[in-house]
Formats: sequence, structure tokens, C-alpha cells
Amino acid sequence: MTQLKIAIQKSGRLNEDSLNILKDAGISVSNGLNQLKSSASNFPLEILFLRNSDIPQYLIDGVVDIAIIGENLLVEKGGNISVLEKLDFSKCKVSLAVPKSFQYNSIKDLEGKKIATSYPNTLNKYLNQFGIEAELHEISGSVEIAPNIGLADAICDIVSSGSTLFQNNLKEVEVLFRSEAVIAVSPIITPEKQVILDKLHFRIKSVLKARSSNYVLLNAPNDKIEDIVKILPGMRSPTVLPLAAAGWSSIHTVIEKSKFWELIDELKNAGAEGILVIPIEKMVL
Repeated sequence: MTQLKIAIQKSGRLNEDSLNILKDAGISVSNGLNQLKSSASNFPLEILFLRNSDIPQYLIDGVVDIAIIGENLLVEKGGNISVLEKLDFSKCKVSLAVPKSFQYNSIKDLEGKKIATSYPNTLNKYLNQFGIEAELHEISGSVEIAPNIGLADAICDIVSSGSTLFQNNLKEVEVLFRSEAVIAVSPIITPEKQVILDKLHFRIKSVLKARSSNYVLLNAPNDKIEDIVKILPGMRSPTVLPLAAAGWSSIHTVIEKSKFWELIDELKNAGAEGILVIPIEKMVL
């Protein structure tokens, strides 16, 4: 039986989040300690646990059909790999940082400087936009220490919380781009495997939509329903059901999590009471 091959990070946070989204999509994966390969028991999917930095080349060569990987690696090594879906986790920035004592005014201050980075291709493209020539030192590992040991004047690396920069007495001065985990697709995926991928993509989109939405129930006087419905950005239109108490109804709808707190005061002012917010496990559109 044909199986879709997916690569995910061997260990770390991205590994955990990748397995969680597959689990939420109803795919059962057994991954024992130090296991390099596994197959789903209820979906035609083979999972390869690989080093993050190796995954782009596996996609290019068609060794794997898809991968869950950070955009930052695709920009650095991805070539003509396409992104199917952004996954809204493992968010970070690829940034330039300098010691706090560095008097930085603009990118021109890096002319002729030494910059340590794990992203030489990405950094070169960025510097070329401004006509900046710098001496790049490619490092894999703890890039942040380079200025402290005299190896570089600046660094270019991924930044999540910024705590590592703070600990190494560095300050962020330029953001090259923002990154998150994505589903990346091999340029040579076969039509047969594309069919399986379409099914997987449908499931994951349902999970992502559910994660970003809440089911909202509220009570309202019947004479306030029209005003409240105008406020609610439901999928199509809210469901309105009569309550046992005369003159009152229950209104049900789905709201994006990011918009709920913007709407709560409007709903209360319009007459909504007993507002109940419930997480959604799956949302099939």
C-alpha cells in the first residue's frame, strides 16, 4: 500500500508540536525512544524522525514527500520547496543582534564587520539588498557566544523569547523575517501520494480552524437578538433557539479566539447575558 512519507524533527519542541497536530488530526503514531521511523496505524503515513537541518535536502531529493519544518530552514536551504500550510506554532524571528555597547544606527553600521551565523545564505541575501559587505563566519550551535569571545562583531540567528540574547548581553537590531512551522512539500511528489496529502491537509486545516476558534453560547432578550446578531461574525449565521423562559433565546455561534475579547463589551452592552465560551476539538468546513 502506498504511504505518504513525512519528516519531522527528531527531538525538541517542534517534534512535540508536530506529533500533537498529527494526533489531533486523528492519526495514531507510535514513536519510541530514539526511533528513526514509524508508521501510522490508521492512516497511510510513514514518519521519519530526522535532524532538522537535513530535512530540506530530503524534500528536494524526494526521499520524503512532505515535512513539518520551520520556514527559516526553507528560506536558508529550501530551493524550490513549496509551503502547503502554515501551522501557527514554533514561531520565531531570524534577526541580527549586536552587543549592547555597539552604537547601532542602521544596517550600514555592519559594513566590513564580522557576523557569526547559522544562516549564511539568508544573511547574504539580506545584506545584498542594502549593498553591505561583511565577513560571515558560519557556525552551527551557540551563535550568541561569538561576540563575547571576539569571533564576531554581530550575529544572525533565530530569536524566540529574546532571553538568550539578554543572557549574552546582546540586542536585536534587525529582523530579517518572521518564521513558524509549516507543511513543506517535495517538488517531486507523485500524483498518487498527492491524493493522500490532500486528505491529510483537509484534516489539519480542520484542526487549525478549531484551535483558532471558540464556540460561544449566550442568552438574550428576544428584542435584542437582531442587535446581537449584527455584532457576531459567525461562520454563516448564528443559531437562535428559544429558552424555557418566555421572551428569551439562546444564541450559538463560532468566533475566532483573537476577536472574542474585542466583542465581549459590545455583546454585553447589546443585552447578552450568561456568555459561555467552549473550546472546539475539530471544525470541518
